[in-house]
Amino acid sequence: MERRTIGAGALGVGAVGLGCMPMSWAYSGSRQRGDASMQTVHAALDQGTTLLDTADMYGPFTNELLVGRVLKERRAEAFVSTKCGLLVGDQHVVANGRPGYVKRACDASLRRLQTDIIDLYQLHRADPEVPIEETWGAMADLVTAGKVRALGLCAVGARARRRSGGGMHDTTIRQLERVQQVFPVTAVEAELSVWSPEALDALLPWCAARGIGLLAAMPLGNGFLTGTLTPGQGFEPDDLRARHPRFTAEMMAANQPLVVGLRRVAARHGATPAQVALAWVLAQGTQVVPIPGAKRDRWARENAGAAGIRLSPRDLTDLAALPAAQGSWD
Repeated sequence: MERRTIGAGALGVGAVGLGCMPMSWAYSGSRQRGDASMQTVHAALDQGTTLLDTADMYGPFTNELLVGRVLKERRAEAFVSTKCGLLVGDQHVVANGRPGYVKRACDASLRRLQTDIIDLYQLHRADPEVPIEETWGAMADLVTAGKVRALGLCAVGARARRRSGGGMHDTTIRQLERVQQVFPVTAVEAELSVWSPEALDALLPWCAARGIGLLAAMPLGNGFLTGTLTPGQGFEPDDLRARHPRFTAEMMAANQPLVVGLRRVAARHGATPAQVALAWVLAQGTQVVPIPGAKRDRWARENAGAAGIRLSPRDLTDLAALPAAQGSWD
């Protein structure tokens, strides 16, 4: 697989990563057997997918334990990214950016991951009760201590709303500007896909100008862009899509032209809609690495195959002409 570099430290990873969250969190059937999930991670590594993205809150904790079982055997082949800063309660998730907590969370993640160093440690959410510089300073201490190689900021789910007239990612950019004064940012994780391209407006150019990598989360639109979901199919109550405005039967039907357009381009390449959706993300810049989630080994292999697709100017023009996705995120 093609290799890409992220951040000023030029950390090398496979062009397509693996989002491990769906194996333990947020989707119907996420709590599948551990051996099936391990098989998926192994399949990804076999294809050259080196970036494994997880977080302590997924499960919670079970996702890191799963990844750790694979890392115990294949640590040298993997680039592990995990996150801190969110605590899972019975009814809700809360941010915790206190420096002491951050350092304890890192030690706990190292134990679960069965490794002595985390390649990329990300702040999952900024804590409104703690200045972000204090949180980031504690994370920088972890780099100095040799427990972490590089730092990142996760902007998924932390969108700035348009009510104030600002852009979707204005808040994230302001946070990045603040933490950059404390310690360099290597990567930002933010949603980017054919049906959610907002990061192209300001966030990606900001990162590109500073040599910061962008990990494209949800590049398959929570599975919609694979073309395997049908309007009105319904989702289990524990599936995040059951509450997602774009996954009502009405909105799924309204957004079918996106899938039709992806299928049209995919036919030219003997590919799947999912692979074309990932190839589009890859085409947005050499510092962009999509991290599609996958629960099954066949999907991990299919996603990895997107790294070999080169979209033509005609393909990109056709995809740019697709209608904007309908269904509000607010």
